[in-house]
Amino acid sequence: MKWPEELRPSRLSRHTLVQNTLSLYGVQLPNYLMPLVVIPYLARVLGATGWGLVAFAQAFGTYLSVVVEYGFFLSASRDVARYRDDREKLGEILAGVLGARAVLCAGCVVAALAVGMCAPIFRQQAGLMAAGAYWGLIQGFSMSWFFQGLERMRLVAALEIPAQVLGIIAIFVFVHRTDQGWLVLALQGSAYALPAVFELALAYREVPIRLPNLRSIRDALRMGTSMFVYRGALTLYTTGNVLILGLLVSPQAVGYYAAAEKIGRASYRLLNPITQALYPRMSYLVAHSREKAHRLARLGAIVVGGGGLVVGLIVFLSAPWLVRIILGPEFGPAVPLLRILALMPALIALGQAYGTQWMLPLGLDRSFNLVMVLGGAMNVALALIMVPRYADFGMAWVAVLTEAMIAAGFYLVLRFYRLDPLRTRVGSEGGA
Repeated sequence: MKWPEELRPSRLSRHTLVQNTLSLYGVQLPNYLMPLVVIPYLARVLGATGWGLVAFAQAFGTYLSVVVEYGFFLSASRDVARYRDDREKLGEILAGVLGARAVLCAGCVVAALAVGMCAPIFRQQAGLMAAGAYWGLIQGFSMSWFFQGLERMRLVAALEIPAQVLGIIAIFVFVHRTDQGWLVLALQGSAYALPAVFELALAYREVPIRLPNLRSIRDALRMGTSMFVYRGALTLYTTGNVLILGLLVSPQAVGYYAAAEKIGRASYRLLNPITQALYPRMSYLVAHSREKAHRLARLGAIVVGGGGLVVGLIVFLSAPWLVRIILGPEFGPAVPLLRILALMPALIALGQAYGTQWMLPLGLDRSFNLVMVLGGAMNVALALIMVPRYADFGMAWVAVLTEAMIAAGFYLVLRFYRLDPLRTRVGSEGGA
């Protein structure tokens, strides 16, 4: 069989998109190792109750991370991809983002201190919540968005993989008791901090050093607002579910749900590098060749959507084995939860293919955010109805229904604008 020239393995292996995808798999390797290596250890050391408390603190930290990150991973990465050949413009983008994050971080610290003084659970678990805040704030300062926009993720992989592996090793070395959940978060946060410092230094070798000013900070915040809305809405129906559970049910039930969700979402992350590698390339092609962008969007939807179906089926069939091996016998009640959540990878994949990979590069931010906000609001409303009656099982079904609504919403918007990537040709009109 003779391969077409553009599909020859030797040529594909040298393609920037393929290399960035493989590098992103390397960067996210610790996310795959966590369920396979660290979670089995922590599930047995911390137990369901201890794991539930750590999950609650992580949920709190994630909200702080979302504020500091402010959607720059998508909005700033998109601008870096568009202006990759303009060093002065890149310097302005970098300075504005760093200044905006510093301001947002200061606000988060004040807010965290206020919450810590008012909420009983935060006072009872002060050390754990402080570690969760540190973990979240450090993640918000990641510099990978800059190099993703430049499509140079191999550099990020070279820095982040060793740091994350060291963080995993440190957990085994230092965490041995049920009351050391705070240490897990502190070690993981430090593993994010080290590469961020080196990435910042390397970024300023690419662009001129500029100090943030009020104009650059304002411009960065304006640039990131729409993606911040997206990230905030996303957090409402992902991390927010654990927070709602933590406020309404026992830490043990939170532990069962959080453990099942951790495995379910880790399984979908197997597809994340493909989506993240496609995003900057799609942003570039939309500005330079709509026809090529459509072809890539169609291919991406088929690959990511099909991958989601396969991953979900594997998780559903192997749920008892996964829970027994990864979590241990104490987490037996998590098996039916994981089987419910196994419906999510395919739904998330469709949402990513239609939304992040296609709508955002097209500039359909408002429609994208409208779908996300409606999905997040529906998730909270359903959770408040379902959780008091059905506890963790109710939350699992709420999560699945929310993902289904969001995927359907993205599809309907694209059909309305005649921009469905699976169509043979894309309409020329329609808000892009």
